Amino acid sequence: MKTRERILQASLQLFNEQGERAVTTNHIAAHLDMSPGNLYYHFRNKQQIIAELFARYEAQVDDYLRVPEGRALTLTDKSAYLESAFHGLWDYRFLLRDLEHLLDCDDQLAERYRAFSRRCVDGARAIYQGLVDAGILHHELTDPDVLAVNSWLLMTGWVSYLCTSVLESGQALTPEQLRRGVYQVLAQEWPLLSDEARPAVAELLKAYHSPLR
Repeated sequence: MKTRERILQASLQLFNEQGERAVTTNHIAAHLDMSPGNLYYHFRNKQQIIAELFARYEAQVDDYLRVPEGRALTLTDKSAYLESAFHGLWDYRFLLRDLEHLLDCDDQLAERYRAFSRRCVDGARAIYQGLVDAGILHHELTDPDVLAVNSWLLMTGWVSYLCTSVLESGQALTPEQLRRGVYQVLAQEWPLLSDEARPAVAELLKAYHSPLR
């Protein structure tokens, strides 16, 4: 593995485990058993590392948050969206946990995130409209605009909610707790589902449900 990739992977691991604010470039270099100078050859500062990790998260979300062309959406698509959202939450949980701080410290990152956020809401809106068009959600009951914004708020705020309201001091996040965030998004759609879609979605709800504590 190239040194630049090792730095990025180690940074992501440490940021996720300890929180971005607790990790310095010296910590990252020591974790990799390299000199700080070697790290600075590849990244001038920690902000550059964070920007590169955000770019990877951004690309991952942009890749899955699309409506398939030439066919209607299915519940299999719905399941794939949910699983992709979970993996994004888990793999880059430090971004969501420390989001406000990260954006306050980097104006360029803040501008990129605003554009990213708008794209995500637009993508979610198109997906919800696709679910309506496919008959999975009731047309007369469903507002894709409202669901898109609510889902984005739930997904981006879930890690912060866990850290501030659920976890005890020093307790680490678990994948099961993050899966519960996906459950919360799915649960808001239950009253809007068509009768045909309810059995399959009920199984998805069981799969993503887990106790918060």
